Amino acid sequence: MDDPTRGLSRRDFLKLSGLGLLGLFLPGGHPLSFFSDPVTVSAPEPALQGRITTSTNWAYDIPSSKGKRVKLYWRDLIVNIDRTAVDEDASAYNRIWYKLVEGGFLYSGGVQPVRTILNEPVTTFPKDGLLGEISVPFTDAHASPDAASKVTYRLYYETTHWVLESVPGPDGSAWLRLLDDKLEQFYFVPARHVRILPRAELEPISPSVPPREKRIEVRLNAQLVLAYESGRPVFAARAATGAILQAGTYTTPVGNFSTYHKRPSRHMAAGDITASGFDLPGVPWVMYIKDNGVSLHGTYWHNDFGRPRSHGCVNLSPSAAKWLYRWSMPSVPPEKQYKYEYANATRVDVVT
Repeated sequence: MDDPTRGLSRRDFLKLSGLGLLGLFLPGGHPLSFFSDPVTVSAPEPALQGRITTSTNWAYDIPSSKGKRVKLYWRDLIVNIDRTAVDEDASAYNRIWYKLVEGGFLYSGGVQPVRTILNEPVTTFPKDGLLGEISVPFTDAHASPDAASKVTYRLYYETTHWVLESVPGPDGSAWLRLLDDKLEQFYFVPARHVRILPRAELEPISPSVPPREKRIEVRLNAQLVLAYESGRPVFAARAATGAILQAGTYTTPVGNFSTYHKRPSRHMAAGDITASGFDLPGVPWVMYIKDNGVSLHGTYWHNDFGRPRSHGCVNLSPSAAKWLYRWSMPSVPPEKQYKYEYANATRVDVVT
């Protein structure tokens, strides 16, 4: 059996356990950064919503699949979340359910926590563009800056994209031209649906810590990612690693690696999407550890952390991946789409 306390002092593990319990109630699988200063919230956030990520998702009268089914929801429907609740089954790897404002409980693993945040359009961009983040539950990307034009992709909350310029639509509304970094083509979305990330939000975390003193550990049996500074744990988050899927075995490799190639955004696609393939534009906060594409990255197509379910990558919530992306080395300048660097890359140990 995996020992989740391995490498932690009793004091640190108790602190981690306490915050881990609290973290269960934080929608979106927020990182457990338990040595950081508290965050000051300057303004209330928009109401918490949920986007259904599975083909269907039943709401129950209690936070358990043993309850009575009360309503069926399907992919991309948006619901209003009242609060979180805990399944009484202590053996479940994910016990968190969402209580809906309209009544009923939805299993959290099939619900992406989202908000609806509309932005004042940015009209001026540097030559190489700026990084943007989708700030609504989803928006459809079009072939031209016109809602009547062909839809090329649906882009989801907290996906990141390289924004090249602002262009007017037929009615004078502002649209943004986005770069698809895999297909090397462009598509357009309403400007109000994209939050341009300020430089301050992309600054490195703990830049004074020597690169050799930073280390990431991925514990496969525990489905846990830890970050260490000088041997001291400073961060923890639940993960979903490689699994045995319909089309084959995609387990995450065990061994010693490093975050030598980092990108704030990446269109990931492979295989037949009807048979365990995928086509995922705007995957956020990507830290590659192998040339074959294995990486740690943010995940928007599920919220089901705590069990293996990926094609070999280490799935994290977007907020957890963003923290690790900013903390790990090398640091990617805000104006750059990627960076390769082996010399000071952060060590990643993948263990069972």
